[in-house]
Amino acid sequence: MILGVDGGNSKTDVVCADTSGRLLARRRGGPFRPQVDGIAPALGALEVLLRETMAEAGLDSRPVGRLSAFLAGADLPSEEAELSDAVAARGWAEHSHVANDCFALLHAGSTRGWGVAVVCGTGINCVAVAPDGATARFPALGAISGDWGGGADLGAEVLWHAVRDEDGRGPRTALGPKVAAHFGTSTVAQVTEALHTGRFERSRLSSLTLLLFASCAEGDPVARAILDRQADEVTAMALTALRRLGLTDTDAEVFLGGGVLAARDPYLTRRIEDGLALGAPRVRPRVVTLPPVAGAAMHALAGAGADVGAQDRLRSRFEVPEEQEADIRPEYARGTGPRP
Repeated sequence: MILGVDGGNSKTDVVCADTSGRLLARRRGGPFRPQVDGIAPALGALEVLLRETMAEAGLDSRPVGRLSAFLAGADLPSEEAELSDAVAARGWAEHSHVANDCFALLHAGSTRGWGVAVVCGTGINCVAVAPDGATARFPALGAISGDWGGGADLGAEVLWHAVRDEDGRGPRTALGPKVAAHFGTSTVAQVTEALHTGRFERSRLSSLTLLLFASCAEGDPVARAILDRQADEVTAMALTALRRLGLTDTDAEVFLGGGVLAARDPYLTRRIEDGLALGAPRVRPRVVTLPPVAGAAMHALAGAGADVGAQDRLRSRFEVPEEQEADIRPEYARGTGPRP
């Protein structure tokens, strides 16, 4: 038996499968935030979810053979090592592997076990693995580590331009009226006031991403400039990781995931593809729509020595039919909560 865990800042997904590739159970819990809640409480909540998953699969509390856990909060090597030791001490599996949650996207997309993964969801991060196992990564701690992008930054940028359009300090943009309508106010200034007083949660700014996509499609130059910046940040991270590992002249795959990129906005996606083609003409960018927990499960299955047929069988349980891909949107943009 294997367990795969994707512990993110917004939710935690767990799956249990056997080495024939049979999916036995799948459950979702709350966020995994050791940097906020502390390692022991975060792992305590994860243990409850793991036990529930194993019970659903009809298993007792004995350790499974292998656990692959890709966790938020494992941003620095020291944090990853600390979480790895703490997970191993819990005795959930005979063999456990812990890494940053960005690696889950890479394993969800790759059948070769290497490539580059860029996650652009609430925030942004990038990791890369070479064929020889060498890795490249970024701290991904936000502005203090040179990062910009994801729903939180995009939403803040949209509001910034909407405010300046309304009060006359900035260029005209269609974003202003859309922001006010989105929040149910008459003016953008009222949105600012509600955020300042705490009547609106600042996390709601991430919900402005789809407004940005719509305004860009309508030709709004301000919206396009914001998406240009986002695309260039994604491209810069991917190309830098490729250069660090000497992969710019290879057919490496670049996996794009997270709510912002999985939305497949044509303008954003095309600019990323064009940027990658200039810096690494042979690389193959791909938007990954499999959930990251599928990557965790695939990693655990491969580590358990399962054959290709078993891996394909398990992967098929997570694949989204092509006709449904257009419906994939970040939950923060839809405002409807996590996907079932």
